[in-house]
Amino acid sequence: MRIAVFGANGPTGRHLTDQALAAGHEVVAVTRRPGSLAARPGLAVAVADATDPTAVDAAIDGADAVLSALGTRFSKQTITTYSASATAITGAMARHGVKRLLAVSSSIADPDWRPTGAHFFNHVLDPLVNRRLGRTLHEDMRRMEAVIRRTDLDWTLVRPSGLFEHPVVTDHHTAETSADGVFTARADLAASMLRELEERRYVRTAMGVITTAVKPNIAKLIWNEGVKKK
Repeated sequence: MRIAVFGANGPTGRHLTDQALAAGHEVVAVTRRPGSLAARPGLAVAVADATDPTAVDAAIDGADAVLSALGTRFSKQTITTYSASATAITGAMARHGVKRLLAVSSSIADPDWRPTGAHFFNHVLDPLVNRRLGRTLHEDMRRMEAVIRRTDLDWTLVRPSGLFEHPVVTDHHTAETSADGVFTARADLAASMLRELEERRYVRTAMGVITTAVKPNIAKLIWNEGVKKK
């Protein structure tokens, strides 16, 4: 399968690219920084701003599926990266007849998501980090989801919980709408997306993803995902 990966040089996109190539797929890595991706068999690089309809159109030409792992850091200012890229990507997919789309969103997009037994997260971290520091980011994720839902594509909205780095795929769980857990390793997120690409269990709905085997350091997670992230 020929897969266009948006955000390919980002932390999740790198896992997606590595795992997709290892599984025998062809990957078109869509990025604004092509020099950060080493040449490998099966890998092509498309230089594009994901919010530029013309550049996106060229990037997905010939793809069988599109995976979006785009991300940005928290900001007090209005964020439009997610919704603008969704508009450009879905428009290009419609023009080229590419039907399958998986786009990374967040468990926060589910208004009823409250992990069981996570008192400190639900009452301290979530209100402070997600609802306040990450407010504008998650507002745009919801706009992105709305853009995608309005299409007739075979889409899946992929909703991880608190993302963190782990070098290998571990035990993880998926569920419709959102999953009951606080954290998701990026390697597991990538693995779940590639599995869903084959199995099609969550077409035209949201898929929650959580890691069940390992947990991150909370302080490092907040710093890396909310402050340091670029």
